Amino acid sequence: MSTNVPPRPEPSAEPPAMSGQTGLASRMFDATRHFRPVLLLLIVLIAYFGIAQDEFLTTSNIENTLSGVSVLWVIALAMTFLLLTGGADLSVGAIASIAGILLAKLLDLGIPGLPCVLLAILFGAVIGAVLNGFFIGKLNLSFFVVTLASMITLTGVVNLWSDTKSYFVTAPIVDTIGTQDTLGLPTTIWIMIATFVVALYAQQWTYWARDVYAIGGSVIAARLSGIRTSVTLVSVYALSGAAAALGGIIATGRIGAATPSPDPNLPLQAIAAVLLGGTSLFGGQGGVGGTALGVLFIGVLQNGLSLSGVSSFWQQVITGIILVAAVLGDRISLSGGLRGLRARLGPAEASASEA
Repeated sequence: MSTNVPPRPEPSAEPPAMSGQTGLASRMFDATRHFRPVLLLLIVLIAYFGIAQDEFLTTSNIENTLSGVSVLWVIALAMTFLLLTGGADLSVGAIASIAGILLAKLLDLGIPGLPCVLLAILFGAVIGAVLNGFFIGKLNLSFFVVTLASMITLTGVVNLWSDTKSYFVTAPIVDTIGTQDTLGLPTTIWIMIATFVVALYAQQWTYWARDVYAIGGSVIAARLSGIRTSVTLVSVYALSGAAAALGGIIATGRIGAATPSPDPNLPLQAIAAVLLGGTSLFGGQGGVGGTALGVLFIGVLQNGLSLSGVSSFWQQVITGIILVAAVLGDRISLSGGLRGLRARLGPAEASASEA
């Protein structure tokens, strides 16, 4: 007489609660894949310069480093959304310059400080929306051509408007933004925190960011799915203009004057920070978390090299090499590895790689 004994159920590999925690941890770790390389590089840089330079990890140097990248931080966060759409803005340096001149002229008219700051930021948003967003979003022109033309035009306008003269600014609100402390920290650091929180919220919890990612994935598919791509693109370039204007205000406060000479490296450094942070040059992948790390990487690298006595020209060379490496890594990742990249180069190269 045989007895059928039901099989004993195998024990669960881990309790449900533990499984849920593991799944959350796995998703969080997977979310860092785009900026994991720059995070590791940043940790290595901080450890190296912290050992090599005694003053590197002092409170004053940390605050100076963060304040020194505050303009780049604000502009790069907005630039992230542009690259997510597959675009970029080369005119941010010129917008920052013209916003600073506008701020100085408004203050000279006796207008209170806060309205002047808000008007300058609004002015930057309007420039970004009209000069860049309209032609790119509505008329489908190349972002490179449009923003390059805007950069050249605005550079000429700001020099004509200011008669190539700098304007000293001593308004209390501008001094507070540029050089004063608030609640024990430089105001610029609080601005960095606030802009990052706003950008992260917009990225994670708004339909607007969903549309931005969709446009970067495929603008045609986004349009067919009902997304108003032209409106979204105009809004993204308006955001870039507003961020550039805020950066110009911060720069004006830090040096105490508004200058008509745009920083030619500012747009390129912002793009470099975004790419270093893992945002794809071709759109649709990345985020502001990686951009923040990219900006910090550039700031720490430049500060550490300066403390080590390295020439600023060599700093540019090193930053450029790292940028090329970041873009190459992005291309390799999108191609499915080195073999995929070789396969895209042509049949001959693909055959050679297989051999």
